[in-house]
Amino acid sequence: MTGRAKSARPRVFRRGPWEGVATAVIVLGIFMLMQPFSLWLFGWSFAVILTGTIGFMIVSHFPE
Repeated sequence: MTGRAKSARPRVFRRGPWEGVATAVIVLGIFMLMQPFSLWLFGWSFAVILTGTIGFMIVSHFPE
C-alpha cells in the first residue's frame, strides 16, 4: 500500500499539466485586460495575471 501512495504523488505534481493551467490563467488575465466591455473584468485582470505568473513560477520547480 505505501508503494502506491509514493507513486501517486509524482503523477499529481508533474510539471506539464500544471504549467498548462498556469499559462491558461495568464492568457485569461490578458483577455480580461484587453476586452472593452466590462470594467469589473478589467479591474481584476492584474490579479489574475499575477496569480498565473506566481503559479507558473511555483510549478516550474515540479519534477517532469
